[in-house]
Amino acid sequence: MNLFFMNLLNGISLGMLLFLISIGLTIIFGVLGVLNFAHGSLYMLGAYFCFQSVTLFHNFWLALLVAPVVVALIGGTIEMALLRPVYGRDISVQLLLTFGILLVLDDAVRLIWGSGYHIVDAPPLLNGVVHLYGFTYPVYSLFILVMGPLIGMGLWGFFRFTLWGKKIRAASMDREMAAGIGIHVNRLFTGVFMFGTWLAGIGGALASPLRAVGPSMGEKIIIESFIVVVIGGLGSFPGAFVGALILGIINAYGAQFLPRMTMALPYILLAIILITKPHGLFAAKS
Repeated sequence: MNLFFMNLLNGISLGMLLFLISIGLTIIFGVLGVLNFAHGSLYMLGAYFCFQSVTLFHNFWLALLVAPVVVALIGGTIEMALLRPVYGRDISVQLLLTFGILLVLDDAVRLIWGSGYHIVDAPPLLNGVVHLYGFTYPVYSLFILVMGPLIGMGLWGFFRFTLWGKKIRAASMDREMAAGIGIHVNRLFTGVFMFGTWLAGIGGALASPLRAVGPSMGEKIIIESFIVVVIGGLGSFPGAFVGALILGIINAYGAQFLPRMTMALPYILLAIILITKPHGLFAAKS
């Protein structure tokens, strides 16, 4: 029973980390209509910049502030220089372009930091364990478990109640109408893309004390993020949350009960969703 509850916490913690990454992917697709295959590499950059900042400043909290901002600036450059010319083009063009960006970023990481793996220590405040009903659990994992819903509620409030959130929602519904009422759509799209990549950077920075920072860390996470987005429904905010939670719990309990099938379970779930609800669990009604 202790193992059951520990895996439940592991699944929720992993789900919250997936949510932080996939929500940026969801926002970018929902507003810009771009499936950003390079999102995993931007998550990876967040982890590397966090590692570099901790190495330089010996302060994880400062790194958690700096790393996502640097990733967002890189994201803004990518949007203005490369993505903006292909808006409205076939989705295959966007996928090929963002896949090319992924390859460039992966090679850039290898050139700058090498092919080895790096370790980021959790901050002293969160570097320990707590005793829960007969088992111990890392404090940092509980921190991730709490941060996911808090950031999710903050994002919901931002899109629901702030002027910028309403502008973003308006542009996602009708770009021409948004431009007609005075919204600078290109500038807004750049801001949204930077915001989505900032969330990817936060995910990478938060993940760095949980897993080794290496050049291949973005590949697995982008596949899982796409699965989350497809399960929840493309562009759906609550869908990203529920999809991430489902996938995290399936991965955790799969490792306990079906260890030989753990890697296949997310794809089995994806196939079931595509067959039964091809537009996702929270697809927008037309």
